[in-house]
Amino acid sequence: MTVGVRAHARIAARDDGRGGTSLPVLEGDGPLALRRTRGLGSEARVMLVGAMSGPLGGDHFTVEAAAGEGARLHVGSPAATIALPGQAKGESRYDVRLTVADGAELHWLPEQLISANGSDLYVTSRIDLAAGARLVFREEQVLGRAGEEPGRLSSRLAVRLDGRPLLDQEVTCGPGAPGGWDGPAVLSGHRALGQLLVVQPEFVSEPVQARLLGECASLTPLAGPAALVTALASDALRLRRVLDEALDSLCPGR
Repeated sequence: MTVGVRAHARIAARDDGRGGTSLPVLEGDGPLALRRTRGLGSEARVMLVGAMSGPLGGDHFTVEAAAGEGARLHVGSPAATIALPGQAKGESRYDVRLTVADGAELHWLPEQLISANGSDLYVTSRIDLAAGARLVFREEQVLGRAGEEPGRLSSRLAVRLDGRPLLDQEVTCGPGAPGGWDGPAVLSGHRALGQLLVVQPEFVSEPVQARLLGECASLTPLAGPAALVTALASDALRLRRVLDEALDSLCPGR
């Protein structure tokens, strides 16, 4: 029996005591390569580079990032991640684990995840935030490459703030998903879906107001210093435009 690839990447960011952010831990194996790039101001910027194709069927990738007190960490990727079918049978997994300490800031802004035909991927993002943490978390998913039907994609986002649940939601799309996933009450024929979660202590005294952001996107304040943007679009480019405009309005001058 063919066994899928197991890969693990770890990032730890710390305040360097000189107005910047150090990275005492920056390690990845297999298809998960990490590269430090030039950041802005006191932030440390890391790119998550896919050194191989994947995740393929049966693969299990895990990425952990932790921002210690006073650290500013930005994590992105240079290209989209494509979930593909592989020789190994069964579901592939991609787990993201983020931890942000009091007074720390983490921006998680990778490129899109594309669910190719025949793939079966389960993505989990678990985020633990201290009371005074700041977070910008973007998640974008594209169902199928140009002209093809999507694979099966399940995604769960669970966030805890100061030990209490802030957000916990899950969606499944593609073959074998619960009926109606492509209907008018869910995706309504759109093939790109995304969300943007922004957590800032200032939202306690100045909460955001719920509003629509165009025809297929909305901004919702959460029960805490947080705001959630959810959006649908016909393609990845339109989806990114909506989420970028929302981020600019929530974090002016970022």
